[in-house]
Amino acid sequence: MNKLIARALLALPLLALAPLAAHAQNAPSKPIRWVVPYPAGGGSDFLARTIGQALATQTGQPVLVDNKPGGNTAIGASEVARAPADGTTVLSADNGTMVFNSALYKSLSYSPTKDLAPVTLMGRFPMILVVGPAVTAKDARAFIAQTKAAPEGINFASAGAGSPHHLAMELLKTEAGLKMTHVPYKGAAPALTDVAGGQVPAMMVDMAAGAGFIKGGKVRPLAVANATRLPQLPDVPTFAELGLKNVEAAALVGMVVPAATPADTIAALQQRVVAAIHEPGVHKKLTDFGVEPVGSTPAQFADLIKTETVRWHKLIRDLNITLD
Repeated sequence: MNKLIARALLALPLLALAPLAAHAQNAPSKPIRWVVPYPAGGGSDFLARTIGQALATQTGQPVLVDNKPGGNTAIGASEVARAPADGTTVLSADNGTMVFNSALYKSLSYSPTKDLAPVTLMGRFPMILVVGPAVTAKDARAFIAQTKAAPEGINFASAGAGSPHHLAMELLKTEAGLKMTHVPYKGAAPALTDVAGGQVPAMMVDMAAGAGFIKGGKVRPLAVANATRLPQLPDVPTFAELGLKNVEAAALVGMVVPAATPADTIAALQQRVVAAIHEPGVHKKLTDFGVEPVGSTPAQFADLIKTETVRWHKLIRDLNITLD
């Protein structure tokens, strides 16, 4: 009897490893093409390249980042939607790809729900309200009061029409009852440059894009659109602390694959990506850059997409925002 128990105990580690071995068998056996639907150098690109390096080490396969900007991420998304469904072509997909675009465009070249399958939410980029040196308001309450008092309202910059930065400010505008006019830019950097230069008074930006401007004192952070204060900005309050509990917004960047990709292939890929995210060196690098690392299951990411779709589609419809 003791021998039987001993054999059973010895078998437990092997049983525990069985799912891992099964996933390993379904891991890509060819180079991975990682499509980023933005130019090189941005937050999504940094996320893909940082995690991709660790993923390449794990799988023993090269991870090739392929930047395919354009169409508010639709060009890259459409290309991945039509790629072989074998786990060797993946896409960095944010709110624009999976949530906003289907409401912003009357006709879209891909379907977020029918053509793409969630793998994992990789990271969050919480939004921060920043203002330029010409704005005299010392805090968010004063800024909101000044904006309400301006007869014509004020302009605000964004990283682009339909971007998380744009819609985060539209959310604040709606919740606080402000009159503001959108001035879209081609990326966060030129928008921040004009806010710092006084051409536009304010914008929403993520820490990854805005860290240099904030740390250099070129723009001032007034509030964060997050459930909690950011560790990089401990003295900056959340909008909830100011009485605007619904003003929460972040760029949510996940990995998706063609919809026909087998479930076991998705599971193997998810396991490796999450392991890469939680490698101490990778985790620290992402956090230092201004990303909140996540690493969810495919089901959790799918549920988040559904929740965000209900929330943001209502705002987009109510404000009649279109990009067609």
